[in-house]
Amino acid sequence: MKLRGPEPRLSFTGRQSLGLWASAGRRAAPYLVLMALLIFTGAFLLGYVAFRGSCQACGDDVLVVSEDVNYEPGPETQQGTMYWSDLQALFLRLLGEGCLEEAIRQTSLRERVAGSAGMAALAGDIRQALSRQKLDHVWMDTHYVGLQFPDPAHPNTLHWVDEAGGQLRLEDPDVYCPYSATGNATGALVYAHYGRPGDLQHLRSLGVEPAGRLLLMRLGAISFAQKVASAQDFGALGVLIYPDPADLSQDPHKPELPSHRAVYGHVHLGTGDPYTPGFPSFNQTQFPPVQSSGLPSILAQPISADIALQLLRKLQGPEAPQEWQGRLPHSPYRLGPGPGLRLTVNNHRVSTPISNIFGCIEGRSEPDHYVVIGAQRDAWGPGAAKSAVGTAILLELVRTFSSMVSKGFRPRRSLLFISWDGGDFGSVGSTEWLEGYLSVLHLKAVVYVSLDNAVLGDDKFHAKTSPLLISLIENILKQVDSPNHSGQTLFEHVVSHNQSWDAEVVRPLPMDSSAYSFTAFAGVPAVEFSFLEDGQAYPFLHTKDDTYENLHRALRGRLPAVAQAVAQLAGQLLIRLSHDHLLPLDFSRYGDEVLRHMGSLNEFSGDLKARGLTLQWVYSARGDYIRAAEKLRKEIYSSEESDERLMRMYNVRIMRVEFYFLSQYVSPADSPFRHIFLGHGDHTLGALLDHARLLRSGGARDPKTASSRQVPGLDFQEGRFRRQLALLTWTLQGAANALSGDVWNIDNNF
Repeated sequence: MKLRGPEPRLSFTGRQSLGLWASAGRRAAPYLVLMALLIFTGAFLLGYVAFRGSCQACGDDVLVVSEDVNYEPGPETQQGTMYWSDLQALFLRLLGEGCLEEAIRQTSLRERVAGSAGMAALAGDIRQALSRQKLDHVWMDTHYVGLQFPDPAHPNTLHWVDEAGGQLRLEDPDVYCPYSATGNATGALVYAHYGRPGDLQHLRSLGVEPAGRLLLMRLGAISFAQKVASAQDFGALGVLIYPDPADLSQDPHKPELPSHRAVYGHVHLGTGDPYTPGFPSFNQTQFPPVQSSGLPSILAQPISADIALQLLRKLQGPEAPQEWQGRLPHSPYRLGPGPGLRLTVNNHRVSTPISNIFGCIEGRSEPDHYVVIGAQRDAWGPGAAKSAVGTAILLELVRTFSSMVSKGFRPRRSLLFISWDGGDFGSVGSTEWLEGYLSVLHLKAVVYVSLDNAVLGDDKFHAKTSPLLISLIENILKQVDSPNHSGQTLFEHVVSHNQSWDAEVVRPLPMDSSAYSFTAFAGVPAVEFSFLEDGQAYPFLHTKDDTYENLHRALRGRLPAVAQAVAQLAGQLLIRLSHDHLLPLDFSRYGDEVLRHMGSLNEFSGDLKARGLTLQWVYSARGDYIRAAEKLRKEIYSSEESDERLMRMYNVRIMRVEFYFLSQYVSPADSPFRHIFLGHGDHTLGALLDHARLLRSGGARDPKTASSRQVPGLDFQEGRFRRQLALLTWTLQGAANALSGDVWNIDNNF
């Protein structure tokens, strides 16, 4: 039995009262919601105004964002937000406050030969200049390297070998070829055009044998080192290199190189100290007793056009092909052989201290990732175009970015500014630094920007670059004014000559650029910008006449404007690379690069098939790379940019793409330039293509496309070709696997 309490009862009046209250609440609800929204909005606006007022107190402190990305302040900052257009305006305003022209003039007046007292004084001045700026770190490192200099007591000589035995007076006796072999060489003279492998093969086909001869070669087309290497491969005893008027400017309104001037150039087929290959030349370091394989075993000497004219007039034999004819007056340009000559080279090796100078602005989010910009400081002669321009622009960029730091700017990644020594001997300073830190640089260096050879004219613009930077360069060109066409951007100026802008502008990195070692040796993407004369080379490079006055005259007074354009281009590139959340490197470009080369190889697919060979594996590896690049692109597109950990992970994968194209299947000691597109050796795509050409040419080569170290007379070798194909395929496949990310994401169905 349950006991029940009295049940509650509501009277009719109570139930009626509750109904009235419910009805009133339903009618008032919208008004209550509206009132709440008004109160919230008012509070939000009041808070926003208070926040803006507090930001005004921050002064000029900024936080930089890209064009379409809004970077949030870090927890340690009180910074506001600054968009790309604001940062760009700040950079250009501060850059305009400097005086590039005077810095170029003053630098060109100073002695800057590597190892000289003048160079030591300049290095001290530049270090002090960096120390006065708002940089986080300034330091110097010194390397003790083997450099070659002429012997004043025993100058190099050139004699006729005849009854009179007369000497040909070298009009520039202190102009020489560093790293030439030393001693005497006697032989008949032969004219060899530019000295490319195809030129020497063509000589042989015309019945003129280069072996056992001294070869007369024109300046241009390939480097001094490549000319001498080709001559050595064909059995020549020595090389004489001269500037032909046909390869220089014929504009009567521009200064000309005097006919008595010779041109300087080193002949080491490589970079860095050739007496410590692969090792950094720090003091007291112990080295194995080995020299670089790129050191020549034959003699080399520069001569003037006047001396070359005397030699050409003595040559006999068949007349040179029409395309080999130069513009020396009253000379028939015959191939030879001619009378005998005796060349004596007495250069000597000197252990020389060289110093690189560094300045750094630390990044706020990724300080262990560096965007590097550098310029050669040394010069043989005045070196206005060779290194004074680059040094002046480097110092101006340091001053400008330092001023931006004073305004509150702080990049995401570190900026590293470097003044290199020993550049005229084959990028010695930069290569020694790379050798010293090779094991970490590919993990830390994002991009290298070279300021060498930046202003050699004002008509054309070239960017010698890694494919990873092409898209970014295109974007920056659209934002820099042309220095000699008012109202046009550089991009508009370029496409007015050629609608295919990259065909007009983009060039591969040459070995004589400091940027080359960064990419081909260390696997760091690099770029070198150059303004050039239209058609002909700047005539005074590597001569005693490379003065500020001649450079100013050659550019018809536009030197300041062109140097300013280079500074704007380089500076805006640095901002994007150091401050974008996601690195603006186009990793898909290498798929196009492979396809471009494969188009050339396809020409020989029938010949290869007849021998049981196929290019299918290379195509498969390229396909895997394209798929990996597209997969990464989609991952990035669908991710949150505010996720710092994820962005850093993507950036690490992107910045190592260049390194993936260094062949892991060849020894760095034997093949230091392991890059399969830019390097030298059997592992490269260029070497594979050269070898394939032997299927049809029977040993003959196109002088414009053949590599510099092809062995003359070599026939197609199937075993060697298979090995080359394997090296290329697996390097490309390795790049695809690495780009895919973690091992569990890799498709192993290759």
